[in-house]
Amino acid sequence: MKNLILVLTLLLSLSSFSQEINLVKGKYFVNGKQISSRETRQLLTANLEALSLFKSAKRKESTGGLLIAIGGAAVTVDLVIGLVSDVKYPTAATYVGAGLILASIPVLSGKYKKLKEGIDLYNKDAKKLGVNESDLELNIIANQNGYGIQIQF
Repeated sequence: MKNLILVLTLLLSLSSFSQEINLVKGKYFVNGKQISSRETRQLLTANLEALSLFKSAKRKESTGGLLIAIGGAAVTVDLVIGLVSDVKYPTAATYVGAGLILASIPVLSGKYKKLKEGIDLYNKDAKKLGVNESDLELNIIANQNGYGIQIQF
């Protein structure tokens, strides 16, 4: 029974600290304070579907960035080789690089939409709970008799 009460208390405390996340110009804010992407991911662990959308958006961002970097490097290297040596420019590397850069456009296009969906889903659940920090206080206390958990409503 003690374990059940402890688990329920911990779950309730996690939901009580859920706060709305605002996405402004690609930055995450909670109560007007900017938080990192890692902290955002930790907040989104309360809603697995929102976390899945967030991870998918971050995966799209890294894949698109990788395609742009490889494509840009291929075009740049081919340009430098063409300028320095007597090799006919453009070669296949330029076309492959340009293709990779163009392929990154559809990959990156859905990133912001997925981020917004994930954060909106999390915020909807946070509002649905209706529990504010002022409504619930959870403290871990210690005295000469031992340790305990204090809950105030």
